[in-house]
Amino acid sequence: MDKNYEHKQEQYFSNIRKELLDLIPNENRNGTLLEIGAGSGDTLVYAKNNNYAKKVYGIDLCALPNSSQKSNDIEEFLYGNIEEMDLPFKNDTFDVIVCGDVLEHLVDPHEAIEKIKKLLKPQGVLITSIPNIREWHVLVQIVLYGSFKYSDEGILDRTHLRFFCKKDIEQLFIDSNMQILQNISALTVKGKGLKLINIVTLKIFEEFLTTQYYTVSRKR
Repeated sequence: MDKNYEHKQEQYFSNIRKELLDLIPNENRNGTLLEIGAGSGDTLVYAKNNNYAKKVYGIDLCALPNSSQKSNDIEEFLYGNIEEMDLPFKNDTFDVIVCGDVLEHLVDPHEAIEKIKKLLKPQGVLITSIPNIREWHVLVQIVLYGSFKYSDEGILDRTHLRFFCKKDIEQLFIDSNMQILQNISALTVKGKGLKLINIVTLKIFEEFLTTQYYTVSRKR
């Protein structure tokens, strides 16, 4: 396991990202899917068995014993740093590429998108989730307590190298010549209490209540 991730709890790598799979457009389902930062492989197995994709591939930094990484449902599972490794896939291969909480861990997210998008079919989609540093808990910690204190997970995860607000996320994809189809708050799919507050306040405070944004984009 990569030394920077040795302290992570097992559950950090093993949740099914159904909320990201649900963002796959109907026309991109039942095709070929690559998940970068695939963790235990559970999301890939779920995608294969629930008609999100016919073929699934995964990449992660870490090999996890007794996980779904070796599942027969997964066509191929690779290990390595996406920024450094030579990907063994041809251009225009995938209908969907999923990067759930990945780009903020990279040295150069823009270059990573440039590398990844070549693997997408012309109408393929890139689906990402990126933490929002403007969320109110983070602002309170920094502004009121004067501490940029890292933790083992969350927005100030100690393995995060880049930080984004909503506008920064949108600019990242614009600069990468990607067409943004959706950029939505995590409040739309989880967090019932905050979701209600967001609706009642007419989304005025959405950027302060949102822990992350989900973005669906495709090549221009």
